[in-house]
Amino acid sequence: MPLDPRLQPLLNQVASQAQRGPREPMILLSEERAKLKVGVESQQMQAAIALSNEQEPIAHIENRVIPGPMGDIPFRLYTPKGTGPFPILMFFHGGGWFSGNVDTHELMCRSLCHGAQCLVLSVDYRLAPEHKFPAGLEDCYTATCWAATHAAEFQADPTRIAVSGDSGGGTFATVVALTSHDRSGPTLVFQLLLWPSIDFRITTPSWKKYDGYLMTSQEFLVVRDIYLNHTEEQSHPYAAPLFAPDLHGLPPALIITAECDPLRDGAEQYGQRLQEAGVPTTISRYDGMVHGFMHMKTLIPTQANQAFTETSNALRASFTLAENKVS
Repeated sequence: MPLDPRLQPLLNQVASQAQRGPREPMILLSEERAKLKVGVESQQMQAAIALSNEQEPIAHIENRVIPGPMGDIPFRLYTPKGTGPFPILMFFHGGGWFSGNVDTHELMCRSLCHGAQCLVLSVDYRLAPEHKFPAGLEDCYTATCWAATHAAEFQADPTRIAVSGDSGGGTFATVVALTSHDRSGPTLVFQLLLWPSIDFRITTPSWKKYDGYLMTSQEFLVVRDIYLNHTEEQSHPYAAPLFAPDLHGLPPALIITAECDPLRDGAEQYGQRLQEAGVPTTISRYDGMVHGFMHMKTLIPTQANQAFTETSNALRASFTLAENKVS
């Protein structure tokens, strides 16, 4: 299926920005990050324009901090209406590991909180290039462990914890599930992976066909080098989980991909590996869509809302199953 024509003006606008000047941030300072024009952040910028202003009804939002390996880790806690204890969704925002924050993913977290009737704990992890791999990942894992051990403090059920993230945050959700299994950490009941970056190859058919659809291979390699410390880390399973040697025993997964996303094939191949390892996994590809399409409700409301319904239903089903097992 070809690109949904409603998305073509967005791609044209991103391409137009690319022609205005270089977009390769090799040396960055924190205060300069907002000025970046590399593809990942351009996608976020354009997605923000396309975002619906709809505010999903939830009960409470609170900003908090927890102690981390190298200082405090900020997070934003979304609480649904109703009476707890609620299940927990750990959420890790996208942005290529060097940009994005809890504000850029406010509406997504509100939608998941309302739709799945769960707490959403959105982690404001450390960003590259000041904090390269695995700093942000360790923040996400630390926050997940904290949520499991402090659940009683915020009306949460520690037996029902899921992880989620989009793009680079989807990488972190994937790897937090791996890390928790490897380190005998918190038991997770589900992983919701939204168009995750699973490896650093730019040779897959989806890259060859959709290079330039909101991101270019050149930009992706620049972002990779901003995030990683050295070449050997490109095959580290905690940076590129497609290289993880053993996926047995991981929590069930729903992987959302977009047909016209260069990262599509890596995500779907990871889903196939999960299935081969006996992990209940659904791979749901949205035809004609691009990377980050769930952020674009005003442009493609039917597909975005369908994806939110699918993700919310999957989370609710996983939480109910976990609750029934405990009872």
